[in-house]
Amino acid sequence: MSAPAPRKFEPFIPAHVTMREFTLRAVLTGTVLGIVFGASSLYLVLKVGLTVSASIPVAVISLAMFRGWSKLGGRDSTILENNITQTAGSAGESIAFGVGVTMPAILILGFDLELTRVLLVALLGGLLGILMMIPLRRALIVKEHETLKYPEGTACAAVLKAGANEESRALASASAQAEIRAAQAAGLGKSPGAKVVFTGFFLGLAYKTLNVAFKGWRDVPEKVFGAPLKSGSVGAEISPELLGVGYIIGPRIASIMCAGGVLSYLLLIPLIKFFGEGMTVPLAPGTKLISEMTPNGIRGAYILYIGAGAVAAGGIISLFQALPTIWHGMRGGMASLGLGGAGSSTEDTPRTDRDLPLKFVGIGIIGLIAVIMLAPSLHMNLLGALLIVLFGFLFVTVSSRLTGEIGSTSNPISGMTVATLLFTCLVFLLVGWKGGTYYVTALSVGAIVCIASSNGGTTSQDLKTGFLLGGTPQLQQYAILIGAFASAVVLGPVLLKLNESALVYVPAAQVAPGLKTDVARLGETRQALVGPQARSDGASYRVWHKTDEAGGPAGKYLVNDRGEAVWLVDPGINGTYNKRPDGSEVRKFDAPKATLVSYIIKGILDQKLPWALVLLGVMIAVTLQMSFVPALAFAVGVYLPLSASSPIFIGGLVRWLVDRRTRSKAGYAAMSEEQFAAESDKSPGVLLASGYIAGGAIAGIIIAFLAGVLGDFDAAVTKWSTEHNPFFEGPHADLLSLIPFAALLGFLYLVARERILAPKHHE
Repeated sequence: MSAPAPRKFEPFIPAHVTMREFTLRAVLTGTVLGIVFGASSLYLVLKVGLTVSASIPVAVISLAMFRGWSKLGGRDSTILENNITQTAGSAGESIAFGVGVTMPAILILGFDLELTRVLLVALLGGLLGILMMIPLRRALIVKEHETLKYPEGTACAAVLKAGANEESRALASASAQAEIRAAQAAGLGKSPGAKVVFTGFFLGLAYKTLNVAFKGWRDVPEKVFGAPLKSGSVGAEISPELLGVGYIIGPRIASIMCAGGVLSYLLLIPLIKFFGEGMTVPLAPGTKLISEMTPNGIRGAYILYIGAGAVAAGGIISLFQALPTIWHGMRGGMASLGLGGAGSSTEDTPRTDRDLPLKFVGIGIIGLIAVIMLAPSLHMNLLGALLIVLFGFLFVTVSSRLTGEIGSTSNPISGMTVATLLFTCLVFLLVGWKGGTYYVTALSVGAIVCIASSNGGTTSQDLKTGFLLGGTPQLQQYAILIGAFASAVVLGPVLLKLNESALVYVPAAQVAPGLKTDVARLGETRQALVGPQARSDGASYRVWHKTDEAGGPAGKYLVNDRGEAVWLVDPGINGTYNKRPDGSEVRKFDAPKATLVSYIIKGILDQKLPWALVLLGVMIAVTLQMSFVPALAFAVGVYLPLSASSPIFIGGLVRWLVDRRTRSKAGYAAMSEEQFAAESDKSPGVLLASGYIAGGAIAGIIIAFLAGVLGDFDAAVTKWSTEHNPFFEGPHADLLSLIPFAALLGFLYLVARERILAPKHHE
């Protein structure tokens, strides 16, 4: 007896139904929301090396915005319009990840962050990933619909179905209407509650503004211990965005990250202090006596190298772990190309199966390759361009398939970037290419491939959402191209401004007395100081990128016309100086995965690293992996300040408490772990946490942009709070500052438990 033929899939909106879809308001709304969430994702990846998916928050916000518009007399959106909005809005997060992981490595390698370079890498990588994914849609999304689940794309489709208006429900297929009735009968499928996201956004925005701009309370309460844990410390950056990240990534990864911070701050730093306190000379690479070092001083001199070694080893270990999956994905993806791709769309092709033509894809990729070759800021040669095409095609294919199998969160984009950089640097080494120019070439190859892989996975999630809803693929592809282009253009200036906001000009006489160079070798390029310190020195200087340690630390110096070093320029990203000469403090961005990228390039092409410390970090990662603990998550925790990972841990703990209670409810108890995880990922707690992230990060970006403008205001507020505000300064300031954070935490728990702001049907 022959097996029954598989039932033909029927989307929410059937192929023969035509409704409003690719409208100007849908594209503009998605593009703007994509820029907002892309900027907040970039802020996050610079702080803690993580991003979270923006598709569901964008979908929820679009539902609310268009519904509000309809109440004012406008036209409500169709479900396919909302799908276009979330498609255009999702590109920003994936581009932000690639930019934040790779571009700050330029600063660590001793170069300037040039706007044209960042813009080109973001644009080229984002557009390349989308174009290379288009021919795979029919193979991966349609042909393997039952095999590749694309969890985030499926969850986003569920959100849009739950929030669909009456017009969309009336035109839905019979099976879709039956599905809606079944979900309602089970108590599931409710409208996701857009007011929850907006509430979280405005709470995060207000909290961060009062905390940082108005100095309402201490932003990093900290306790430093004496003997026997001398120089050990605990602290927490009590910010809404880090709390939200912890809630979204969940208790396991949040706990592992925090454990890495505990190792650094409560074991390694006290150990270094204990054994080095009696030394009478500095221990390289440190330049001061260990007995005179603060906990942060020990971290800057030693722990950062140990942490970076652990991150590098964790990245390589994750690559090797992913090799079978990557190989499986590569074989499946290559085989999929034979199943039919874009290019066969005609007027007779059903609306739900129309793609951009292969001619468009081919011309687009050729045009991008030409730009890669001709752009002077990328320092790209023919070999580099060929490597981009090769690795881009390979890893976009792999990323798109793996995203369908394990989701975007577990997709080993970092491992693919490591593989690209390792192979590229080894090829460069074999042909004798070393030095600064090839640093930039290798980094550009890795950055474009990283962004292309990340955006290829995001594009496939969006196309899965559209497939389930009955969207038109060609229109979605237009939408994500527009969204990616807009986000790439905006993220470059945001990255540069964030670096500039925490930049410190250190007097050269303080770190390298008498340091001079030959001005004839420097050229005529001149720079003036930027930011708050520019008010005290309006002169312009020649730029000297010092690559060795002779006479003073390596780095970027501003020198006068006599060749005398006047300022050491300490960048805001991965810099080491937290105080300006006037005593004002800045909060640096650690960018842990950018450090991994720079260490791979520098380690292979120049072999100039404090290898003893780096290898200690490698052994930490190996030890953890042998104990079946994910080494990369732990290693990122070793590298980051404990103050950054502790609020993430607290957010993960809240998620554990909420999920434990929710699991016992009727309608959830019978679910599998995968089903419950998918339902939990669109719960009110996740939506509020997404709002916390966006609001806190956007407030941080705005404050950073205004740092140079509001310098006098900041100084006046700091002075007043220091003298009169017990939450900011005083014997109990650390304890008192936990009160606002506890309120933020309690509100998250109550919303997640649906005690307040509970979603209703069709808000």
